[in-house]
Amino acid sequence: MAITDFLAASDITSAINACKAKDSFSPKMFFKTVGLSKKSPTEIERVFKILDQDKSGFIEQDELQLFLQNFAKGARTLTAAETRAFLLEGDSDGDGKIGWEEFSALVKSS
Repeated sequence: MAITDFLAASDITSAINACKAKDSFSPKMFFKTVGLSKKSPTEIERVFKILDQDKSGFIEQDELQLFLQNFAKGARTLTAAETRAFLLEGDSDGDGKIGWEEFSALVKSS
């Protein structure tokens, strides 16, 4: 299962290009640009499962740092500040990781 099974390659390219500069990444803007915020809960869950690389049921800090690389090979890693900000924005229960419900809520708020 690939991200491009759910999202258009042109939208992915636009979203990646919009945050090429360090410290320019915004999760909500990315989800909107890539078209994820318009997808069904099932499609959002499939993307979540791709992002949850260790299959723990959560997206942790190390997985967030590599977030963009799930969408495009060769994409940059998120900076420490971007990773922290992403985690703070998505982690509504304060456990230090983003679960499925938190991810879905963040995507839908975009």
